[in-house]
Amino acid sequence: MGIYLDHQATSPMVAEVREAYLEALQVVGNPSSLHRAGQGARAMLEGARERIAAVIDCEPIEVVFTSGGTEAINTALKGAVWAAKRATPDVETRIAAPSGEHHATLDALQWLVATEGIKHIPLALDGEGVVDLEHCAEVISKGSLSLLTTLLANNEVGSLQPVHQMVDMAKQAGVPVHVDAIAALGYIPFSFAELGATAMSLSAHKVGGPVGVGALILSRHAPAWDALHHGGEQQRGRSGTLDAAGAIAFAVALEVQVQKMQKKSRDLVALRDRLRAGIMESVPECVPRGSLTARLPGNLHITVPGCEGDVLLYLLDEHGINVSTGSACQAGVAEPSHVLLAMGVSDEDARGALRYSLSYSHTEADIDEVIRVFPEAVAKARQAGLSSR
Repeated sequence: MGIYLDHQATSPMVAEVREAYLEALQVVGNPSSLHRAGQGARAMLEGARERIAAVIDCEPIEVVFTSGGTEAINTALKGAVWAAKRATPDVETRIAAPSGEHHATLDALQWLVATEGIKHIPLALDGEGVVDLEHCAEVISKGSLSLLTTLLANNEVGSLQPVHQMVDMAKQAGVPVHVDAIAALGYIPFSFAELGATAMSLSAHKVGGPVGVGALILSRHAPAWDALHHGGEQQRGRSGTLDAAGAIAFAVALEVQVQKMQKKSRDLVALRDRLRAGIMESVPECVPRGSLTARLPGNLHITVPGCEGDVLLYLLDEHGINVSTGSACQAGVAEPSHVLLAMGVSDEDARGALRYSLSYSHTEADIDEVIRVFPEAVAKARQAGLSSR
């Protein structure tokens, strides 16, 4: 696999998770069936729910398993909208969300605007990709918000968001809050109970669990939110046969990841800083993006003047180094990151974006190899840019 530095896209399964997953897959039974096999699967599922709840610091009943982070986010946003429209049909439904959210949020909001006639109120970001709290307070003070949704940590530039302050402001105004914690899970400690949000989205494959498994943490005190789909209502209105094996793998992956976080978080920060220092020394004109202090420990995001991020990605890939541009690619045409544009970065500079997302398995040798290869990749990318003009 070479040197894999794209853990915020997906993270490989470690041996403990693979073994637990394979063992759980051998258990036969629908968790909703009443016979012995079904109840055995149910016990396995509920055990996984309790283990995840213990790590996240919530109650087991608040863990609603989903098919991934995207379903969790869509359930939170659309469920809140439909419930609000039913409760107050004559009042405009408004959702506040920062401009730099993940596309799972922004695309769901775009659909709700076009289909349900809601109003999306964008919250401004500062130059480090952090939500402007003054603007957030201003939006909340105007009233009639049906939901506030925000990332806990930006999945592209890595900046931690002032979620505690945002939740406090929203709660005082009686506004429910959804937190997308997918990028933060397993990299920074947090407590659902202490945070006080109404809902939180999680995904298993970002911490080395299986793709296709996630969870919506929905407070037991939350108002009734409408279900995204119907046909059984197995989990607080969420329908669908439950994936007991996937739930077990998610629980094990989360426990393993959090143990590593507790032991190796400082080491991860040191590796990230080593990478940043090496890159800046070899190509000083690179610009680190996002907060330099309040950020994910394994995230390094840079823009490289005079380069296309996609070209750099392919050149690094030739050396077995896997990174991301952090930009959306629609219909085969690379677009500059909407996060960087919301931060005030120019279109031209945003096109030179690279995101390195490290995890706990990396070594100094890995980082030094990336540093060694980087200036050559930049030189070739710039030459390619000149040749295409």
